[in-house]
Amino acid sequence: MSFTRRLLRYYLYYTAGFLAFVLMIGLLEKVNGPGVWIGYAFLFVTIAVYAVIGLISRTSDAAEYYVAGRRVPPMFNGMACAADWMSAASFMGLAGSLYVSGYDGLAYVMGWTGGYCLVAFLLAPYLRKMGRYTVPDFLGTRYDSNLVRALGVFSTILCSFVYLVAQIQGVGLIASRFIGVEFTIGIFFGLAGILVCSFLGGMRAVTWTQVAQYIIMITAFLVPTAMIGHQTGNGWFPQFSYGEALAKVEVLEKALRDSVPEQEVRDYYREQAEQMQRRLDGLPDTFYSERAELERQLLDTKRRNGPLRDVKVLEAKLEAFPRDVGEAQNQWLEMRNQYVERSEPPRAMTEPFPAKDETTRSSQRLNFLLLMVCLMIGTASLPHILTRYGTTATVQGARSSVGWTLFFVALLYVSAPALAVMLKYDVLLHLVGARYENLPGWVTQWRHATPVQLDISDVYRDGVVQWGEIWMQPDMLVLAGPEIAGLPYVISGLVAAGALAAVLSTADGLLLTIANALSHDVYFHMVDRNASSQKRVTTSKILLLCVAMFASYVTSLKLGNILFLVGAAFSLAASCLFPALVLGVFWKRTTRLGATAGMLSGLLVCVYYIMTTYPFFTRLTGFAGSRWWGVDPISAGAFGVPVGFAVAIAFSLLGARPSERDRHLVDHLRRP
Repeated sequence: MSFTRRLLRYYLYYTAGFLAFVLMIGLLEKVNGPGVWIGYAFLFVTIAVYAVIGLISRTSDAAEYYVAGRRVPPMFNGMACAADWMSAASFMGLAGSLYVSGYDGLAYVMGWTGGYCLVAFLLAPYLRKMGRYTVPDFLGTRYDSNLVRALGVFSTILCSFVYLVAQIQGVGLIASRFIGVEFTIGIFFGLAGILVCSFLGGMRAVTWTQVAQYIIMITAFLVPTAMIGHQTGNGWFPQFSYGEALAKVEVLEKALRDSVPEQEVRDYYREQAEQMQRRLDGLPDTFYSERAELERQLLDTKRRNGPLRDVKVLEAKLEAFPRDVGEAQNQWLEMRNQYVERSEPPRAMTEPFPAKDETTRSSQRLNFLLLMVCLMIGTASLPHILTRYGTTATVQGARSSVGWTLFFVALLYVSAPALAVMLKYDVLLHLVGARYENLPGWVTQWRHATPVQLDISDVYRDGVVQWGEIWMQPDMLVLAGPEIAGLPYVISGLVAAGALAAVLSTADGLLLTIANALSHDVYFHMVDRNASSQKRVTTSKILLLCVAMFASYVTSLKLGNILFLVGAAFSLAASCLFPALVLGVFWKRTTRLGATAGMLSGLLVCVYYIMTTYPFFTRLTGFAGSRWWGVDPISAGAFGVPVGFAVAIAFSLLGARPSERDRHLVDHLRRP
């Protein structure tokens, strides 16, 4: 029996076993009722399965550890690539983004999907033909330069580490909600899950684990989508029929825009935004006066032996109060922006580029297109994605893998819009207009989640929930979807297992990419060229553990703005890596000087634009620049990529011609 047929049989058994496990949990829920035990069952059992696969796949061979022995069949590599790609941002964030921003969220669907077309046509086959272990290894070999290799390592670590922190944060959220542990403990729970998949077997273990994780992930997304579709009258395949639900949502949204209570709620938040702006304008005086007032109230309450409850409330307020003027500015500015956002009329899901005037609409259209382009180029530049195509046996296998990846990714991406529309219809129909004393059970559960995921306040003071009174973190939508739709809690456990699989699969790939870049490109190529295969693999394992621990520590600090940085990572990867990779394959005249200058200039332009236009960084540095043509900072790659190409071409033409070795290498890469 061939290797591919054996794998197919094993994973069919695995899929049947997993479905039987879900059915068993569902039957137990009918007997014993829902409870936190369901979350424990799904999360611990699935992690145990990943641990077994990781243990079976342990290896010390360099080729097995770095590229899974280059024998992964295209279909299975496509599944592993899809799991590696579909992180928390895809599984949890995509439907949530479409729920909140409607049409604008399609930039992510088209950008992320279109990126794989660039991977197929421009990079994957040629990287596989070179036969190197990492993206920096490809760059260092193509340009015969350790400086280019070092820039590739720096960019790889920069993009991958930020992405990794976001995945671990997702683990903390899942664990805190579904097994009831504190957020920080949930982070280190996730760390254990990540390490059991990748520590012993490297890419070999990660590959076969990611195939198993993809099966759980896609099952956890398609099953609730089908059940919600059937329940809402859109059939078992709502991907093809949710247009009716979208039309109903459009009618409800129009009624909300014209509703008097909704308008008054928006007026309330507009007043709050203006009040917060006055506090910002009065800094630093408002900071000192408000803190002094809180301290005075607390002291007075204690002196007159006031109620202990009042003392505790004032102590909590004082503890939550900003520690200094800079923190007050950041916190109050964020609150003001939230109030401004909630004061806006509800955005129609079907309306593209809603704006009050044509100038603003044109700016939104430009940013939509540039974000889509940056996501496409960034997808084709992310090292943890490109490395996966080095695991196939042949160049043709790498090409086929990209096609399979697109298919497996599309299964989720065509389902996310349907799920977002159906859940929004459910919220508009059943939560909006409900009385506060009769809120659904899922609202109570998610209001107590940490970090805060859901807030509902009776601003209009009529005891009835208005749309403008609901604030929801987009990432919670998919996790809460089964509860919102009233499905059995076993489906919530299934979704939690799918979300965990999405987070762990991407985190494994990112962690291994960072560790391999450090061990193979830095340690082996720059420090000790005589290191044995065993020593290199051992070094990678040690570095993998260290990076995982450090990433978990950074996540536990609960630093803000991580979601933005994940988006910006696409622009950073595109600006630094894409020009050097593409020119290195398709233009013989590209020199090491041109590649170095192009990588540095593209990265610097991208970083400069982000640092001078994104509010979080401008507050830290005190320097703010203007937005070029109104482009959002997340699309900084729109400037970095052209600059990288232009500078690389200019320096290559101005410098010495490439060596005979470089020209022959490019001929070899491009020869079928």
